[in-house]
Amino acid sequence: MYIYNVTINIDKAAHDTWLQWMKAEHIPAMLATGKFQKALMTRVMVEEEKGSKTYSVQYTTDSKKTLEKYFSENAEELRAQSKPFEGKFVAFRTELEVIGEAHNELFNK
Repeated sequence: MYIYNVTINIDKAAHDTWLQWMKAEHIPAMLATGKFQKALMTRVMVEEEKGSKTYSVQYTTDSKKTLEKYFSENAEELRAQSKPFEGKFVAFRTELEVIGEAHNELFNK
C-alpha cells in the first residue's frame, strides 16, 4: 500500500474558500480517478506566521504502479484546477510506502 501525501500551506485570505473547494471539489475529484481508496485531511497544529494554515491530505492507493498511473493520467489536470489559488499556497508532495499497521484492540473488548 502507498500513500500520496500533499502538505499545503494556504494563505489566510484564501483559506475559507480553499478549504471548501478542497472538501467539495478537489478531494472528491481525486477519489473519482479510481486510483485512491480513501483520503484523510488533517490540519497541522502549528502557529504559522501571518495567520496561514497548513494541512496534510493523505490519499491511499494500492501500489506504486497505480500511483504512477495517477501521475501520468490525472495529476496535471487536477493540479491545474487549483489555478484560482495560485500564489496563495505552497504544496509539498511526498510518496510514502506503508510498511506496517498496528491497531490497539484493548478498547474494543
